[in-house]
Amino acid sequence: MKFYIINGPNLNMLGIREPGHYGKTDYSELCNMINEHCEKKGIEAVLYQSNHEGDLVDKIQEAYFMGADGIVINPGAYTHTSIALLDAVKSTSLPTVEIHISAVETREAFRQISYIREACIKTITGEGVMGYLHAIDDLSAYLRKEIDE
Repeated sequence: MKFYIINGPNLNMLGIREPGHYGKTDYSELCNMINEHCEKKGIEAVLYQSNHEGDLVDKIQEAYFMGADGIVINPGAYTHTSIALLDAVKSTSLPTVEIHISAVETREAFRQISYIREACIKTITGEGVMGYLHAIDDLSAYLRKEIDE
């Protein structure tokens, strides 16, 4: 299996930005953790982060054209603003899990809006960086079920 793990704006600032919400793990440590987890599971992981919406759209489309089986995405602030990301995920029809490090449902009112959610098979929030591993495992289980049927 091949998963694209896509991270939006400010995720490169993990460990620096609001550690009370996002923890002290930095982006490099997160990537290492994801790569180790995927390697143990036999999953090829393509990790990507950008602060630019169009670059994220391009990466979602690349996932489709490069034969990815699914996407794990933390759209960051674009969760609440980007119909372009929603449309990109819908256009690929790739199973996608939305992930948020913090419990967005307990935060500011504007964080309650997720445009991308309607194109996702699942949303994981509030598990810190461990939520990424949960998302990878759930996506893998979903795909195995789809393959078995």
